[in-house]
Amino acid sequence: MRRILFGLIGTSFAAMASADDRPSYSAYGTPGLIDMPTAENAPDGELAVSTSHFAGGTRTTLSFQMLPRLSGSFRYSSIDKFRFNNTEPTFDRSFDLRYRILDEGKYRPAVAVGLQDFIGTGIYSGEYVVATKTVHPDVKITGGIGWGRFGSFGGFENPLGRIDDGFLKRPVGTTGKGGQIESGKWFRGDAALFGGLSWDVNDKLTLKAEYSSDAYTRELVPARNLFERKSPLNFGVDYQITQGVHAQAYYLYGSEIGAAVNFVINPKQSAVNGGAHPAPIPVAVRETTGRDLGWVDNPRETALIQPKLNAVLGNDGIVVEAVSFDATSAQVRIRNTKFDANPEAIGRTARVMSVVMPAAVETFEIIPVVNGVGASKVTIQRSDLEELNHQPDAAWRSFVRADVEDAPKLAPRESVNDDLYPKLTWSFGPYASASLFDPDSPVRLDVGLEFNAQYDFAPGWQLKGAVRQKAFGNLGDSPKPSNSVIQRVRSDANIYAREGTTALTNLTLAHYFKPGRDLYGRVTVGYLESMYGGVSGELLWKPVDSRFAVGAELNYVKQRDFDQLFGFQDYDVVTGHVSGYWDMGNGFHSQLDVGRYLAGDYGATIALDREFGNGWKVGAYATFTDVSFDDFGEGSFDKGIRFTVPLSTIMGQPSAKDYSTVIQPLLRDGGARLNIDGRLYEGVRDYHEPQLKKSWGRFWR
Repeated sequence: MRRILFGLIGTSFAAMASADDRPSYSAYGTPGLIDMPTAENAPDGELAVSTSHFAGGTRTTLSFQMLPRLSGSFRYSSIDKFRFNNTEPTFDRSFDLRYRILDEGKYRPAVAVGLQDFIGTGIYSGEYVVATKTVHPDVKITGGIGWGRFGSFGGFENPLGRIDDGFLKRPVGTTGKGGQIESGKWFRGDAALFGGLSWDVNDKLTLKAEYSSDAYTRELVPARNLFERKSPLNFGVDYQITQGVHAQAYYLYGSEIGAAVNFVINPKQSAVNGGAHPAPIPVAVRETTGRDLGWVDNPRETALIQPKLNAVLGNDGIVVEAVSFDATSAQVRIRNTKFDANPEAIGRTARVMSVVMPAAVETFEIIPVVNGVGASKVTIQRSDLEELNHQPDAAWRSFVRADVEDAPKLAPRESVNDDLYPKLTWSFGPYASASLFDPDSPVRLDVGLEFNAQYDFAPGWQLKGAVRQKAFGNLGDSPKPSNSVIQRVRSDANIYAREGTTALTNLTLAHYFKPGRDLYGRVTVGYLESMYGGVSGELLWKPVDSRFAVGAELNYVKQRDFDQLFGFQDYDVVTGHVSGYWDMGNGFHSQLDVGRYLAGDYGATIALDREFGNGWKVGAYATFTDVSFDDFGEGSFDKGIRFTVPLSTIMGQPSAKDYSTVIQPLLRDGGARLNIDGRLYEGVRDYHEPQLKKSWGRFWR
């Protein structure tokens, strides 16, 4: 059987066919057959969440096609009876990387190399080189060689041993506390062949068959005996229920039935394409004559300017902060509360100004405001609006003609909107707070009611707070206390969740200001977050036309009482960082933070995010400090995956709000930072030239 299968695979490499790039996902949640990988790639930017189950094991995997050739996966698995003499399931976390080194050609197969479970306990660790070739528009055949789990059945001496004897034996066990890169195991030990084929019966149905080289050695020891492995052949069916949702069923190893479901989304595709909300007011084209410069001396005419702007822009979710003007120019400070693409708010403001402002006003200056401080100044000539209004190439031409500059401070002559300062706003409603994929439980959740309030004294001055009343949940139900050998700055989070039934989650007074050109400042004092209170100061240097920024933050904080009311514990610390930010282009953004963390440890955090034009962000970070891997504990160092999802993709309507979350495989004390609301960089950066350019096509919507 194996000779026939691999003979078929070998002859297929010379076949001529057109490639179908629609991949199916394996039980590991990566592009593959059933238990074995293929060399297929998902479309660039695709996110897939997969859950599969068979023989007492459940794998939940998040896969992201980071680049056209490079993908990464995070997997959280539950395995029954994996620990001897323990009836509780084992929860395992693992990471994968795979790189497609060759694309499929007329005669050449696609070829990929992969590392499975290369950081972690190594339960699923294995490496492979795999080739996939389309032999018919609907049929693909795959063959590969694997090591680790992929080399455990039908294995033979590692061919890489001819290069170095070190490849012949695979080390066992896990380095230190786990969570480290186990490069000493890669491509070592016995190797084995695997392969299979897939047939796209139609646009919805795919049939799959494979020869598996995974012996499931650990799962089949007598003390576990999770299933009976009778055959290396697996069979599966993949059915597309609806766009982006697939269901799969498997018959595995001659004895087991398995199932999986896959949810797929591509952040490169926006859910709101500009047609889900009312069209903007058309540009009002002026008459060629009658532009009276004396209008500015007419109190009756000037008194109507701000009320008209307030009324019309308010209908679009754009708040007018302040207005100033002279005979030929007008300046409007705005707060965008609705549009996820900031150029759309700027464009709509310019249109309304063309309707409201007298014909003599030629220059429009629009200053987006964040936390009461101008983030930039966008200058648009009214005649350019009139000329380009119906031009097919208006988007890029209007961007070239617009000037984006550093925003000036609020001038005494500007008329501040009296309805905004002072002003109290509040909200009351349900909340849900979750912890995902910790070592003891896949999901922990608290649910209750939350009251939020904010009082704006004046531009740049905010008093805000939040109170929560938990109704029910299990965030505080961790079965084991922290075993940290360093200061417990985060690992007691379960105690805060358990004792903070009625909690003052934050209460702060914040001041935002511009101390100079290209400079932004923030000072915040109070109960900064659920676990710490004190004072925080931040200074950011960010030129409006630059992809680079540098910031510095310094904090003095004390640890709050577990009940999250008004008291403090004895522990206090000075913590802070110098941060470098770099918009790398092509949708990638990097950040480096160097400084002192909450436990008093010194080190650095490196983060890399991929950002999409519609507001989606997917990224990862890792922190290394002078806390040793052993003292850090399980996981060895702090790391995580983070997401930002614009709410417009969920609601189907434009919204300036988004939802951000971080998935941390473990919550430990090394490399921990404060969670401070209103840090400067993201808010300021969104209105600077490089970021505005990415979505300037929405200026005319």
